[in-house]
Order: sequence, then structure tokens, then C-alpha cells
Amino acid sequence: MPKKFLKRFMPDHRVIREHRHLRIFGTLLHDPNLFHLNRRSASGAFANGLFWAFVPMPLQMLPASLFAIAFRVNLPLSIALVWVTNPFTMPPLYYFCYKVGSWLLDVPVQSIEFELSLHWLSTELSRIWEPFLLGCFVVGAISALLGYFGVRGLWRLHLIRHLQHKKRERELRKTFENKP
Repeated sequence: MPKKFLKRFMPDHRVIREHRHLRIFGTLLHDPNLFHLNRRSASGAFANGLFWAFVPMPLQMLPASLFAIAFRVNLPLSIALVWVTNPFTMPPLYYFCYKVGSWLLDVPVQSIEFELSLHWLSTELSRIWEPFLLGCFVVGAISALLGYFGVRGLWRLHLIRHLQHKKRERELRKTFENKP
């Protein structure tokens, strides 16, 4: 994993601990795993952030941060990954979740014309909430698993390549030292 690349975008842990709005967490933010980038912390953050990204609720960052603290995974990465679902990506992703839920429940997909109003929420959403929420949970769980194992696999692949590169360097150095 490009650890140096990700670290450039990570906030300083002291700034987060001393932030006036985050003081309510007290010493919970003092755990070093919340800000370290290692294979366990990053893969757990991907799983946490991607799962909460597909939960259709406002302020998804709050439960993502609470679960990051509870599971002691990278907090900034968990919060950043929640933004996979943003105002631009929400409609297609949530429609996909609805289609997955409809497929799982064996219910025909209904044509939906989205409208941001209370009338739409009370009429249209009441017809599709079961396949929609099931699809969100299933897609969230699958994306969390793929993110977790994908990051662990990529991290391991990067480590293996790094070790092979170091081994080649040692062998080259050894051959040049043995030459007269």
C-alpha cells in the first residue's frame, strides 16, 4: 500500500486530539492505532468506512468514527471512505442497492422518479423500503469485505515486492563487491 502517499493526506493526530469539538471523546482518541497506517488498521478502516458509506442515513461519519474508535482502526481513513457516497454518487449507488435488494427478495423493480420532498418520502419510499434497505446492507457488507481483504492483499503484495527489490539490491551489491 502506498503508505507515504496516504500519510501526506492524513491529519496530525495531535491536532485531532486537541480539537475543541472532539474533546468529548476524552482519552479515546489517544489510542495510537487510530492514526497509524498499518495493514490491520488500514484494512479495518476500509471495511468500516465502506460499510457505513452504504447505510442510508444522515451523518454517516458519526457511526463510522464511533466504530473506528471501538475497533481501533484508522479514524481519518474510516471517515474519508464514508464519502464514497456523496451527493453525486448517491443516486446511482442507492439505485443499485435497491436493485440488489429487489433481486434478493424476488420483487419486481419499480420505476422510481426521485423527488426531494416529504410527499415523495411518504409515498414512494414506503413502497420500496424493504428491498432498498436489504440491498444497502448486503452491498455495504460485501463492499466492506472486499475492501478489507483487498487492502490486506494489496498491502501484502506491496510488501513482497519491496522485499524482493531489497533482495535484488543486496545481490547486486554483493556481486559488485566481489569484482576486482
